[in-house]
Amino acid sequence: MDGPVLRAQGLVKEFRGFRAVDGVDLDIAEGSVHALVGPNGAGKTTLFNLLTGFLTPTAGRIMLGRRDLTGRRPEQVARLGVARSFQITSLFAQLTPREHVELALQSGTSLGWRFWSSDKALDRFSVRALELLDEVGLADHAEIPAGTLAYGRKRALELALALALEPKVLLLDEPTAGMGVEDIDRTVELVRKVREGRTVVMVEHNMSVVSSLADRVTVLQNGRVLVEGPYAEIRHDPRVISAYLGDAHAHG
Repeated sequence: MDGPVLRAQGLVKEFRGFRAVDGVDLDIAEGSVHALVGPNGAGKTTLFNLLTGFLTPTAGRIMLGRRDLTGRRPEQVARLGVARSFQITSLFAQLTPREHVELALQSGTSLGWRFWSSDKALDRFSVRALELLDEVGLADHAEIPAGTLAYGRKRALELALALALEPKVLLLDEPTAGMGVEDIDRTVELVRKVREGRTVVMVEHNMSVVSSLADRVTVLQNGRVLVEGPYAEIRHDPRVISAYLGDAHAHG
């Protein structure tokens, strides 16, 4: 593919006159892990929601290859190849991980999200569902109610649901938020594994996670790009240190 797989040009998002995102340009290289970081209120989540169609930009455009995603609805954006992993609130407590992934696989077909489909209709997805669960380390938890999964494993299931859409670009919103050290380490390994052959964009506040996963880092401040580059470079940039990395920088 010529140029970036995902590109934002001059993105602006205003809420009642407040510019949460203020003229952001972003190029996501195919096959890379690209992290969006910055202090609270920097515009990371708003930018993330713009890229996935959950917010419509006030100005600017978003391109996936040569396709214009600007203003498309989230389900259209997902079908075209930009999928995000959701927070656990979107899981159905009684359904098993296998059933969740089967439904996600079905949603990518003409059947859509038909919960009343016959079991036979879902059966054709069961092999692929189990492959995806194996990929995210949930093969041994495929048949228990999702509501009983530990927090880190729920997040792994969300990742499997996003991967079921076979996205060109996978967006992860704070994949290690609320996790203890053990779950964080497991999640880093998981992202490292699933990134093979994929492009990943993640919002992440944990700088050690960013340093171990990201090929490229965009630092946002007040809705604008402050600096962008490899982690090894940006962590020494005085603008970044003064904006936000004071603590994280001291710890490595």
